This record gives sequence, structure tokens and C-alpha cells, in this order.
Amino acid sequence: MAELEGAGVLERIARSILVVRGERVMLDADLARMYGVETKVLNQAVRRHSRRFPADFAYRLTKQEVANLKSQSVTSSWGGRRKPPLVFTEQGVAMLSSVLNSERAIRVNILIMRAFVQLRGVLASNHELGRRIDDLEQKLRKHDGAIVVLFDEIGKLLEPPPEP
Repeated sequence: MAELEGAGVLERIARSILVVRGERVMLDADLARMYGVETKVLNQAVRRHSRRFPADFAYRLTKQEVANLKSQSVTSSWGGRRKPPLVFTEQGVAMLSSVLNSERAIRVNILIMRAFVQLRGVLASNHELGRRIDDLEQKLRKHDGAIVVLFDEIGKLLEPPPEP
């Protein structure tokens, strides 16, 4: 649990949150590491309680999605798997605490939920910042073409990365 204590823990968890199919998810291997169990143990628990994990809570990645994630240099371990990994949405992660009923699972889930909330806050503030820059850009477009070029470049920097 040492890796999930101290300063920066929410940021480390947030780095494990990926975007797949337009939603934020976490890989089974990353979650298993945080919970202190083997990935196969986590997946067995999910299979035993499959009714708790509908497709909008957890799903298996396609081979193409796995290839896309690997090409993006995800730091998770990929070796030795026969099947593509399972990913869990925020609701699926919340459900895991009831399936992996341990004190550590409860503490980890609280931290993960906080990381999801923090990530939503960051995304919302970036959206507000983008809106304010757009407003300023509209005012300045009337005055100088060079400023327009500058704002076009800033706008490109604020665009989210293309989804795999």
C-alpha cells in the first residue's frame, strides 16, 4: 500500500485512467496492482460476480484497442496475456470494492473515486479556460491579424489529443 500513500497519490492514480471508447476507464492489471492482488484473481472475482458488471461497468478491449494503447506507451504490464485486458469504468471500479471485500479494496476505491472526481474537475476547468480564451479571441479578432494567428496556435494546443 506504500505506493498509494503520501503526496501525489491521486495524480499517480489519475495517470492510470485511460480514455477508451470515449469514456474514462482503468485496466484490470493496474487495478489489481493497486488492490494488491494478481490480475487473474481480480478477473476471477469479476467472473464469479458477472451480474454486477454489465457492459457499461466493465468490458474486454478489442485487439485493435490493445494495439492502440500499446502504441501510446502505456506503462502497464502487457506480457503473458492470453486475452485482451478488461477495463473498468468509474462505476465498475466502484463495484469492485464490493467484490474484493477487503480493507485495502475499500481504501483503494476511495482514492480512485477521488482521482476520478479530481480529473473531472480538471477537465471542467480546462473547458472554462477554453471558453474564456474564445471570448477574448473574438474581441481581439477585430484589432490585429497577428493576434488572430497567436490565438489559432493557442487553440491548437488546447485541443484534446485525438482518440485512439
